[in-house]
Amino acid sequence: MKKILIVDDEPNIVMALEYTFKKNNYDVFIARDGQEALDIVKLNLPDLIILDVMMPMVDGYATLEQIRNDNNLKHTKVIFLSAKNKESDIQKGIALGADAYMTKPFSIKKVVEQVVELLS
Repeated sequence: MKKILIVDDEPNIVMALEYTFKKNNYDVFIARDGQEALDIVKLNLPDLIILDVMMPMVDGYATLEQIRNDNNLKHTKVIFLSAKNKESDIQKGIALGADAYMTKPFSIKKVVEQVVELLS
């Protein structure tokens, strides 16, 4: 079973994504900020991370930098899912090593399609 970590501080987004991915037979982990995400990835080595940018403690960009610097996580796929939708925000996310960058508001169907594509 593929493992997905959802990192977002908005409970409604987390609940919707968690429900959808569990229904589609993924093992789902939840983190509400970057620091919690970093603790979880070291223990569970997810196949894919859905990562918000604007969060308390450690933001998504800094979280991704730490993930990309960890040899055990080099092959983990990362999708930014953020309200930050300027071209410069998107380019920064991709430059830091994100595999995809999706903006909020989002279509759950499109997020699922992106996840399936990255994990296939």
